[in-house]
Amino acid sequence: MLADGGDERAAAAARTLDAEGLADPVLVGAAAPFRSPAVRALAETSAWRERIDLDDPLHVSALMVAAGEAGACVAGATRPTSDVVRAALFCLGTAPGIDLISSSFMFVLPDGTAITYGDCGVVPEPDPAQLASIAVAGAATHAELTGDEPRVAMLSYSTKGSADGPAVALVRTATELVRSRAPELAVDGELQFDAAWVPEVAATKAPGSVVAGRANVFVFPDLSAGNIAYKITQRLAGAQAFGPLLQGAAGVIHDLSRGCSADDIVTVATIAACQAISRP
Repeated sequence: MLADGGDERAAAAARTLDAEGLADPVLVGAAAPFRSPAVRALAETSAWRERIDLDDPLHVSALMVAAGEAGACVAGATRPTSDVVRAALFCLGTAPGIDLISSSFMFVLPDGTAITYGDCGVVPEPDPAQLASIAVAGAATHAELTGDEPRVAMLSYSTKGSADGPAVALVRTATELVRSRAPELAVDGELQFDAAWVPEVAATKAPGSVVAGRANVFVFPDLSAGNIAYKITQRLAGAQAFGPLLQGAAGVIHDLSRGCSADDIVTVATIAACQAISRP
């Protein structure tokens, strides 16, 4: 579902998606939102029913995903990120084991290596429980999009007690919460980026770690760090950046920049379609 149906960029993206067989796009505009019985039923029984607007194409599109009538919703070319995040929360809710809508960026480095950063676009100052949710959701995003086993580094300015303070304690607590919520997940923290990325540094700073020196999912302690890091990675490392991709919702929904191009919409919609196909 492309919920910016009145926008020419969305219309152009829909034509490309259809012509290249990347997805089966449906444009939903303000003039004619769809309101199937299933959509109405979900709206009426939602815990957020007073916040759901069946005249809003974004809400209707998200409800269609929740009802199984669409695989994914992509919106935001004409709406702020806050609108899309609220639609995800009100109409889809959070996935099992997750209590937060957050975001991640996926990067493909020049050598073809895929890595994931979170959160770079939604949660400004996560508490330990929120940071743990970002980590678990980011690992799921990475696995879904790359097929690789996620190895999650909880980043800090400290590695294994090399420094101390409230910000370090937050990351340590969040790491333990991740371990309790997802015991099968390879996660370690607190780690500095060099210890998480460089095997030689990891051998010195975090010997014996299952993640250090080979992480592919990087969880930043706050939005400032994540946002700065993603722009540095994109501009200085020459990485291809995909995102921000919303995560943690009980369904596929992604945000667009209001400055996006038709090609940007095609890219995000293709990612959304791949996620929708991979989910049961």
